[in-house]
Order: sequence, then structure tokens, then C-alpha cells
Amino acid sequence: MSSDGVAAVERALDILEAFNERDGALTLAEIASRTGFYKSTILRLIDSLEKYGYVQRTSDGLYRLGPKTLSLGFMYQRNFNTSDLVPQALRRLVDEINESASFYVRDGDTRVCLHRQDADRAIRDSVHVGHRLPLNVGAGGHVILAFSGLSGDKYERIRDRMYAASVGERDPETAALACPVLGVRNQLVGVITISGPRYRLEAETLESYVPTLLKFAAELTKQCGGDETRLLKAAQQR
Repeated sequence: MSSDGVAAVERALDILEAFNERDGALTLAEIASRTGFYKSTILRLIDSLEKYGYVQRTSDGLYRLGPKTLSLGFMYQRNFNTSDLVPQALRRLVDEINESASFYVRDGDTRVCLHRQDADRAIRDSVHVGHRLPLNVGAGGHVILAFSGLSGDKYERIRDRMYAASVGERDPETAALACPVLGVRNQLVGVITISGPRYRLEAETLESYVPTLLKFAAELTKQCGGDETRLLKAAQQR
């Protein structure tokens, strides 16, 4: 494909990304404002997007996403597997911070370790794939409850900061830091955590790892079809 062809594809994708879940439909002027493209360029590209079902024009001249985008979303969800994404992210996270990392999902009133990558250190916390842990103690449990809609100042604070830390909660000798991984419509997919012995991960040290964990949570959120904006913003504010 020529460089002009690649540029046209990228501009078409930029038009699709101008829409978000809060929009019912957009005017041509709104699309132009969000993309920075000339209206003539947008109209030319939208003709092709309409042809293939990615954009629809309404009777009152507005534009909205077409049924093909929904079809692609269903195909992605049907074929999505955390095993394709999470273990690689955990390995890179462990390489960066040299502490163990886990990925938990909710199962009823517990959280289950779905993926785990141990740090190459003689002393580390003991968690294995399949382990069930409580929701009411530990950073991972707090994040799951916060992004499951629980009310209260503690959970509001976690949703605002996009992470939780715990020192000596679940086990007096361990500490942990956790961030949410979000999917479509910002539904919780799971929680990514780092954990280890308390003498290495006191509160100040955990706080220093927050931007790194938020970065990895944002990456997984994007791969899961979620909006990583809040996670990236939280990381930038650290």
C-alpha cells in the first residue's frame, strides 16, 4: 500500500475514534472539530465507511457508528482470552520492578488468582494460580469491590485514584498494590497487582510503584476494549 493509502486508512480510523459511548450521533462539524480534518476529507472517507457498514447517516443528517463495528466487537469478545495478553504483561511488569505480579478475577465472594508471575527473588509472598483470597482484605479485593459499585468513602477514593494499596492486611508480613483492568463500557475485567514481603514494600515504596502499575493496567485495559484514559491520567498525576 502506498503512503497515501496508509494515510487514508489512518484518517478513516481517526474518524471512527471520534465517536465515544456518550455520543448518540455526531454532526459533520463535530467530527471535523474532533479530528482536525477538513469537512471535504471527512465526507470522502465517510462514503467508504458507510459503504462497508462502519458508519451510518441518520435521516436528519447526523452520523453514528454502523452495525459492522458491533459485529467486530462481538467477534473480539468471543475470541478474547486473558491468557493471550495478561501473562506477557505480568512478565514485563516483574522485569521492571522485580516484585511478583498477579491477575485476579472475582468469583462470588472471593477473588481467584488467574495468572501469576513470580519475581526471581529468594523471599517473596506465596500465591499460586487458582488460589482464592477474600475480597474484604488486601489491595486486590478492595479494587474489585470498588469497581463492582460499592459505596463509601474508601471505595470512592479508590475509584478516583484508580488504585489501592495494603500493608499487612491479608497477611501481617506482606504488602500489595492493585489497579483495575477495565473492558467494554468500563466493566471490570480483573485486577493487576504487585505483592511481596512487607519489609521491601512498605507504604512509601508501594507509592513509588503506582505510576508503573497504572501504566500496565492502562495497557491491558486498552487491549480488553476499555477506555484507558482515566488510568493514564492517574499515572500522569503521580
